[in-house]
Amino acid sequence: MIRKYNDNEIPTLVNIWEQSSRIAHPFLTEEFTLMVKQAMKETYLPNSNTWVYVEANNILGFISMIENEIGGLFVSPKHHAKGIGTALVNHMKQFHKNLEVEVFYQNKIGKPFYEKYGFKVFKEYIMESTNQKVLRMKTN
Repeated sequence: MIRKYNDNEIPTLVNIWEQSSRIAHPFLTEEFTLMVKQAMKETYLPNSNTWVYVEANNILGFISMIENEIGGLFVSPKHHAKGIGTALVNHMKQFHKNLEVEVFYQNKIGKPFYEKYGFKVFKEYIMESTNQKVLRMKTN
């Protein structure tokens, strides 16, 4: 089941984000990861349109949207490659004809996922705070 998240679920979402992020972004510094973790709790989740994927009363993944942009899509590592990310993106397609996302070039999980889904790169830049290449992608 996919539903909107509740504020009291933020700790669960941050935990899923941290587990997934450490696997997808091993190239990021610990300092940057801790900074984003705090921002997830205080800024990103409270200010985005976030939906959760729930199975047997457990949140297995979530997607956070800012208008038509996927601000974050994270699935518990134990549940990767089971269609949860695809289900969440498909759910958002009901509300937005075209979706956009930014993904680190070195992200060996997210980048192939978005490419498989049909997202195409339309811009690249170096994120100053990480010195990492970021791809801006969108659906057609």
